[in-house]
Amino acid sequence: MNTSRQAARQRRQRRRLMLAGTSALIAAGVVAYLVMALLPDRNVDAGPAAATPLASTQVKATAADGERATPAATASPTGSPSPTGSPTPTGAATTKSARPSPTHTPEPRQKPATTTAQAGRIQPHTSYRGVATAYEAADGDGACLFGPSPDLMIAAMNTTDYETSRACGAYVLVHAANGKSITVRITNECPLPCAPGQLDLSQQAFAKLADLKVGRIPITWSLVSPSTSNKISIRYKTGSSRYWCGIQAIGHRNPVARLEVRTTGGWRRLPRTSYNYFISADGSGCGSAIRLTDIYGERLTINGIAVRPNVAQPTQVQFAQH
Repeated sequence: MNTSRQAARQRRQRRRLMLAGTSALIAAGVVAYLVMALLPDRNVDAGPAAATPLASTQVKATAADGERATPAATASPTGSPSPTGSPTPTGAATTKSARPSPTHTPEPRQKPATTTAQAGRIQPHTSYRGVATAYEAADGDGACLFGPSPDLMIAAMNTTDYETSRACGAYVLVHAANGKSITVRITNECPLPCAPGQLDLSQQAFAKLADLKVGRIPITWSLVSPSTSNKISIRYKTGSSRYWCGIQAIGHRNPVARLEVRTTGGWRRLPRTSYNYFISADGSGCGSAIRLTDIYGERLTINGIAVRPNVAQPTQVQFAQH
């Protein structure tokens, strides 16, 4: 009996030890599991928990406040849109391209409109040799058809240098061998036998250089651009209408190289006659705007001149002095 009780007691002790070991193993496993489980959870949660507010803040700042979005994008490695969205480069480029406008716009208003020089045989800054003769100029009218001259300091140009009235209205400074000089205006043509370089002066002009009895003297002469307060006038030839017209410029400081009229197709250059009128044979441009160009290339546009035959109509313009 004692043996049986002892064996039963030993079996109960072994079961207790086995249960205690099992419990200890289970407890250790639970602890290990908890430790392993808790550590990864904390790492995983920490990442999104920090990233989510950052991303959320950037989106909200961009959507709600554009001014706040720029610093956020600048600080963030993914903030590459910041340079693109920055207003500084755009504003600087706009300012630079806009600045030339106020600087350059007034210049065409201050300076006269010009084109290439239009000089013919008589060139500026050039001296010519020839002879001077004298003629009775009466009231000063001549081939240029300017009409009576306000003074008789005038001359007739030889046919070659007259150049189909291109010399009309030119002012030339004449020097005699004796040192005397005079400025005359070309109002007439001296036909053959007047030679190239020759000027046929009014008797009043010739007398300022030499005695009229001499009759003929060697001279040099050159084109000048005198000082004057007078303005240019425009005259339509007798018989002009909207079907045909002749136009003449009067009182110009420098020789006129071309005359144009505005038509529906643009500016039209009119041919010049030996009597110093520019002709529109079909009436195109008659009564419209007129554009004059001098031998230096300066262009003057004249508006408001009606077709009024044989009436000198004043303008408010004059070529620049050279």
